[in-house]
Amino acid sequence: MTTMIQVENVAKTFTLHNQGGARLPVFDDVNFNVAAGEALVLAGASGAGKSSLLRILYGNYKPTAGAIRITHAGRPVDIVAAVPRTVLDIRRRTLGFVSQFLRVIPRVSTLDIVRDPLLARGATPETATERAKAMLARLNLPERLWNLAPATFSGGEQQRVNIARSFVDPSAIMLIDEPTASLDANNRDVVVDLIAEARAAGAAIVGIFHDEAVRERVATRYLDITAFRKAA
Repeated sequence: MTTMIQVENVAKTFTLHNQGGARLPVFDDVNFNVAAGEALVLAGASGAGKSSLLRILYGNYKPTAGAIRITHAGRPVDIVAAVPRTVLDIRRRTLGFVSQFLRVIPRVSTLDIVRDPLLARGATPETATERAKAMLARLNLPERLWNLAPATFSGGEQQRVNIARSFVDPSAIMLIDEPTASLDANNRDVVVDLIAEARAAGAAIVGIFHDEAVRERVATRYLDITAFRKAA
């Protein structure tokens, strides 16, 4: 299987500038690979650094040390050292982040939010619209909401819009942060199925799942972050 993520000697320490420059060690010397078709679930107690590691993989946080090579356009690219333009291209074409929170431009309709990734990757407007509608229906979003902006939706409805946007055209690498936190049992099952389908199609997945039942259904293996805790 193709290796899609290579994490080498990654460390992270936060500097708290509003507290006299105090340093908060998080983890040290993290090493792992993720191949196409794998689902690596990050484990460990709250505060162990799972979310920080996920954001480092996405390029939102810069590690204190180490390299993270993302297989992009057929070659490994160190996202830590990459220039912003390259990072944005990796995110557009290779690397997706699925959060439980929806961040949208006001007044943009739900349907436009979900079909936008397809249009960005070259789908025709007709194809993008039909696939977006099918995904929204699969996630049980009522059709009456599709042409409305989701700013006033419930938390669970916004989360399903976010999931629909992410899975309407799954990225080759998907970083997933608590995608089922606000969902009922039926919609949790839909999300688990979507993750399984993306993995079967070759996506490499790294995720955080606090729901134990969901975690066990999704994971092909685990990485316990507490094993890399850095001493203060």
